[in-house]
Amino acid sequence: MCEYIDNPIGLDIRQPRLSWQVHSDKRGACQTAYQLLVANHPDVPEEPAADLLRNTGKVTSENSLHIAYEGSSLQPGQRCYWRVRVWDEVDEVSEWSEPAFWEMGLLDSNNWRAQWITPDWDEDPKQPQPVPLLRRRFQVDGDIVAARIYATSLGLYVLRLNGQCVTDAVLTPGWTTYDQRLQYQTYDVTPLIHQGDNVLGAMLGDGWYRGYIGHRGHHNLYGDRLALMVQIQLTFADGRIQTITSDEAWRAARGPIQISDLYMGETYDARLQKTNWDGAGYDDSAWCGVRRLDHPKSIITAQTGPFIRRVEAIRPIALLHSLKGETILDFGQNMVGWVQIRARGPAGTTISLRHGEILERQGNLYTDNLRTADQLVRYTLKGVLYADEVFEPHFSFQGFRYVAVEGFTGQPTLDHFTGIVIHSDMPETGTFECSNPLINQLQHNILWGQKGNFIDLPTDCPQRDERLGWTGDAQVFIRTACFNMNVASFFTKWLHDLSANHLPDGSVSFVVPDALAKIHAGDSKL
Repeated sequence: MCEYIDNPIGLDIRQPRLSWQVHSDKRGACQTAYQLLVANHPDVPEEPAADLLRNTGKVTSENSLHIAYEGSSLQPGQRCYWRVRVWDEVDEVSEWSEPAFWEMGLLDSNNWRAQWITPDWDEDPKQPQPVPLLRRRFQVDGDIVAARIYATSLGLYVLRLNGQCVTDAVLTPGWTTYDQRLQYQTYDVTPLIHQGDNVLGAMLGDGWYRGYIGHRGHHNLYGDRLALMVQIQLTFADGRIQTITSDEAWRAARGPIQISDLYMGETYDARLQKTNWDGAGYDDSAWCGVRRLDHPKSIITAQTGPFIRRVEAIRPIALLHSLKGETILDFGQNMVGWVQIRARGPAGTTISLRHGEILERQGNLYTDNLRTADQLVRYTLKGVLYADEVFEPHFSFQGFRYVAVEGFTGQPTLDHFTGIVIHSDMPETGTFECSNPLINQLQHNILWGQKGNFIDLPTDCPQRDERLGWTGDAQVFIRTACFNMNVASFFTKWLHDLSANHLPDGSVSFVVPDALAKIHAGDSKL
């Protein structure tokens, strides 16, 4: 592993830390020494050679964690391959490991040739805005051996290349102390590049950057303009390098997502879809241009934590009818994510989903605990009567067990809905089970509480208008979190934000990122 990751790409740590596990069927076996070889090609020799970037020789040490690379200086985009062997307690040497690799990303602001771009139209910062679509056409002439995308945004982004999503990650670039740290992500898109015409498309959502945060109705805490910065680097078989960046050559238009907010939910009108807008054959002559946005590049840093991903799908277990006449789905599990809808009906039909954690005693959906967070998803059908339309939100997530469905054409069934569970992608590492079913249920609840509150940072709740990274909550729970899952890279990322949010006297702020300070600063200006 390198920096807790198996074969990572896009690192900006100039001395990455390498770790390995030693296995033996001998009793009392232990490592007493190791040797590392690092090369810039996949054929890492099993014996030291002159072209190695690093050869540690035999190092007497039991340590197999966080061995810092100390070889030749690393360059942007450079891929390094490494292998290791160890000596045991009787000085017998193991075989060499199979080669692993890591790949560097963009190491500082000078490596970014891209510019911040934003749609060339004016917006009312006090009102929710439709999600903008951006696209850029480019030509490829030659055999590609490697293609990388480096991307970040002010707000949230989804990238599509030639009609396909470039990643299964969601809610990128995540939430950081945006004034001081803004993450970028690296994607290997080599299989998605075509000869000839290519198109890179992007959607931008409000997210934590300019969406609602906290329970006082504040938004635009970090800024009121969404923007994209993206850089594609193509490496050809003949050694040529082609770079495509975010610049004034991009085009922009408003898309079918009319409202998208982490608290309030998402409103999507499928009648406004632009078919094949992210493909090469689309005519974008009616689209607007883009303009540059003045925003620092010096705060941009490579992602260190795990991606947020769709990690599980849950089918509802019951379809209920309340005294108010509500049709309510019961997913049987308090979860965090969203609901995928499958439906068909006349164009203009709007299906609404209201999310809640519990029911009132009369069986009605209870949402008072959400305070101002609507957790409302609306989907308006485009009217494809011969096939189901499938929809799930793009830039919003909900905390819920129950979902009230309104506007569904015909009688909804359980097969029309799927709950999509999202959280930071952390493997489960510890389990607990005993003879007492109540204690087992408690452990189950603890694990699901962690899943629901570990979405790029450790939060206090995933449903109401708060969802903040309270440091006290994380302090109490971190030991349990480490038992349940491998949270090393997750907390590495968050602790960088905690360091950035240190108060002037050196103390730790109540929440990280410190949205409360921005909220209070905004209140003081009123």
